[in-house]
Amino acid sequence: MEDIAPPPATRLDMRDLRVVLALASAGTTAKAASVLHLTQPAVSRALLAAEERLGARLFERTPRGLVPTVAGQELVTGATRLLVELGDLEHRVRAPVAPSVRLRLVCECYTAYHWLPSALVTLRKSLPGLGLSLSVEHTQSPVQALVAGELDVALITTASVPPRIGVEARPLFSDEIVFVMAASHPLASRRALTREDIRGSTILTGQTPPAETHWFMTQVFGRERPRLKVEKLPLTEAILDVARAGLGIAVISEWITTPHLAKGDLVTKRLASGALRRPWRMAWRKEVGDAASRLHAALEATVPRALAVG
Repeated sequence: MEDIAPPPATRLDMRDLRVVLALASAGTTAKAASVLHLTQPAVSRALLAAEERLGARLFERTPRGLVPTVAGQELVTGATRLLVELGDLEHRVRAPVAPSVRLRLVCECYTAYHWLPSALVTLRKSLPGLGLSLSVEHTQSPVQALVAGELDVALITTASVPPRIGVEARPLFSDEIVFVMAASHPLASRRALTREDIRGSTILTGQTPPAETHWFMTQVFGRERPRLKVEKLPLTEAILDVARAGLGIAVISEWITTPHLAKGDLVTKRLASGALRRPWRMAWRKEVGDAASRLHAALEATVPRALAVG
């Protein structure tokens, strides 16, 4: 034992890391307090204490919530990796010969499939003994499939998870829904779009679930339910090609549009009333809780961090 070097002294402990991760995922101290089963003042004090010990500001306080600083993002990325590695170590020590677990996974919004496959490749090394398979047939009704036992894990956006149904859900990240149109479109010169602009345009979208459509209408029109002209297309590339031809306005996640804007023939617009922030959560059957918790921690390290978490 004398040959084992003492561990380096650190200013933060595991509790600090969990608080920072919860704040990065939730975006507010109130939501993070709920996730951590703490009071809001306790979370605020824990954040201030961590910032004082590090001598660095970890989050910017904005009207939209807490946004990680450069130092905060560095800590979030490293903390996630450390906690995943610690969880894997504990798992191997507790059950070194435990059989592998296979989780059936689906995404409520098809845009996640632009990110998830590459993320799963990255996760294989950090999740030994955990296999994942995509169950895309449950895309339209993931919560019902979880309740019926036909699915183990779902990445959901707008679907509600009723209490006491044997399903747990935690925040993961958020993205922004934007409006994409041809640079030659009559509305392309506008600084931002209004409700009237949306009413008078052809909306291009994917095969979105009913809950997603309801969320969009509520965010844009409130209690109004105007009859919109909507064209549903099966592929992101098709949606953007039709928008490029000036035949409508694509409603799509900002993280999908970036690679398609380089040529300058498409432009992105937002609503004059404010950004459309869409929360993502991971939901799973409680019977697979241990494996799902490890997957959630690992996914937090691979989500598109260029997007503001909140």
